[in-house]
Amino acid sequence: MTPLLEVRDLNKTFSGLRVIRDLSFSVQKGELTSIIGPNGAGKTTLFNLIVGRYRPDSGQVLYKGEQIQRKSIQYIATQGISRAFQRCNIFPLLTVFENIRVAVISKQSSSFDFFRNVAGLGELKDEVFRILELIGMADKAHQISGELAHGDQKLLDIGIALALQSELLLLDEPMAGMSPEERRRMVKMIYKLWESLGVTLIFIEHDMDMVFSISQKIRVLSYGLLLAEGTPQEISKNEEVIAAYLGKKSGSLHAGAAKRP
Repeated sequence: MTPLLEVRDLNKTFSGLRVIRDLSFSVQKGELTSIIGPNGAGKTTLFNLIVGRYRPDSGQVLYKGEQIQRKSIQYIATQGISRAFQRCNIFPLLTVFENIRVAVISKQSSSFDFFRNVAGLGELKDEVFRILELIGMADKAHQISGELAHGDQKLLDIGIALALQSELLLLDEPMAGMSPEERRRMVKMIYKLWESLGVTLIFIEHDMDMVFSISQKIRVLSYGLLLAEGTPQEISKNEEVIAAYLGKKSGSLHAGAAKRP
């Protein structure tokens, strides 16, 4: 079976520093998987290479068997890959409804003229509210996005990615800066979206409770190298991972996979 996403011998250097080193792995359609590693391990750089923001020095990124490492960001987005950012990528002066509507229009439009006349597009309303219901924000549809709590802004960012009807969703630290209650809500939301929509989902996260509670597979980066990949149970007992990630030579990274949300 052809993987949905495949990375082959990927390398990326910035100012003489190799950030990604001979990185190879594959992700099957429908996976819920995480990428972990210390700060500076190359996690966000990897996402930037996948979505076309950066181009690799060498190696390949394949999506549905097609090489995309030299394609534009716009082209890659139209093929079914979306990304929600570590810092929210929303229009803060627009309402929640308007943010989602912009994304829906951009998906349906043959151009990327987001601000074209939208009169007569009332049929989009149902689709916008379907997405808002999915992320639990229908009751906030008419609030100005910049005035939302941080956790709600992160959910809106994910909603914008969902509006693009992507098959592969990349989440970069979806719980960064959240309160404990917001974090619990986000874990449940991500699992619900994956379970109900059937999307393939890859997320970067430092919260090990989240990583081990919902990941089917965990990949560990260290200095741009793939140190290990496996189930939560396998990763929790991997001595190399424990040494690299926690600076210990023995013990357990995590007690094991927690119950699903």
